[in-house]
Amino acid sequence: MATRQRADERIEVVRRFFEVAFSEGDLDLIDDLVADDAVGYDPAQPEPIRGAEGMKELVTMYRSAFPDLAFEVHETLRDGDLVAVRWTSTGTHDGELMGIEPTGKEVTVEGIEIDRVEDGKIVESRVSWDALGLLRQLGAVPEMATP
Repeated sequence: MATRQRADERIEVVRRFFEVAFSEGDLDLIDDLVADDAVGYDPAQPEPIRGAEGMKELVTMYRSAFPDLAFEVHETLRDGDLVAVRWTSTGTHDGELMGIEPTGKEVTVEGIEIDRVEDGKIVESRVSWDALGLLRQLGAVPEMATP
């Protein structure tokens, strides 16, 4: 059974993941925030993200494509061991991303993530973000025609 954590401790784990590990690229911190057997689901990834090492690979991929990537956490909500986060990320596309060559374009993407936190670490993560909007901002998908 997971030890009891105060609500703000769970929220702080998730906030630190976004604002420090992801935004600053602190891969070592991921070991402190993500369980080795964690599983994450990202609509842009064909397979689930596995453990702290998988999360490091994901962060490295996005930060390689967007070296100035930054996340702003707008809201957090907690229900038991679940923490929901509404966020916005910004960055400049200066590296290859999933076969898309660098465009130099500045992008803004919004998303919502729900993480399950046990014993001070994220053990499950489900994110929903505007992947289509990102592709449109990069010019990889055409804008919809207006009537």
